[in-house]
Amino acid sequence: MSVFILDHPLIKHKVALLRDVNTHANQFRELVEEITTLMAFEALNDIPTKEIEVETPLEKTMQTVAVENSVAIIPILRAGLGMVNGIHTLLPTAKVGHIGLYRDHETLKPKEYYCKLPDGIADKICIIVDPMLATGGSAVAAIDLLKKQGCTKIKLMNIIAAPTGIETVEKAHPDVQIYIAQKDRCLNENGYILPGLGDAGDRIFGTK
Repeated sequence: MSVFILDHPLIKHKVALLRDVNTHANQFRELVEEITTLMAFEALNDIPTKEIEVETPLEKTMQTVAVENSVAIIPILRAGLGMVNGIHTLLPTAKVGHIGLYRDHETLKPKEYYCKLPDGIADKICIIVDPMLATGGSAVAAIDLLKKQGCTKIKLMNIIAAPTGIETVEKAHPDVQIYIAQKDRCLNENGYILPGLGDAGDRIFGTK
């Protein structure tokens, strides 16, 4: 199984607020981060760990901790930036890379305009984040780019996803795990998800 729909009551509750046209930018950003944190709890369930000795007030004990520098968060610009802090809440040592892609409104194809990745990216678990998975073109392009850098452990995290986008990513990269909060109905003629929540980037940054 490569697609995980995180069917948790708290996630459903926050997604309902996220969709509301009356939710202002500040609350929208907070909800995106909170949903991402809840999703990351599941998506990070297989990160590398190691045993260390910890001294409590009573005795020494061996405890399990996450291996530092083992995870990289890769937001697809610009909306993906809104999800970074949600993962950093749980794993503040995670490195952050950036992939700039925009969708041509006529062809609906992704175009790359920026890429900056952490050193040693091929050895890390890479979590690509973008609030929306619509056609799947940008996600596939981002995964293609990471694989060209030698990355073999890649996950994709989206809050809202359309069936078309899920199918596109699964077909192109069946080895990539996809974590989504809710699967929506379809895309409209302009490539927007229905019922969706509008343009996530505009709503995060208040540009409309």
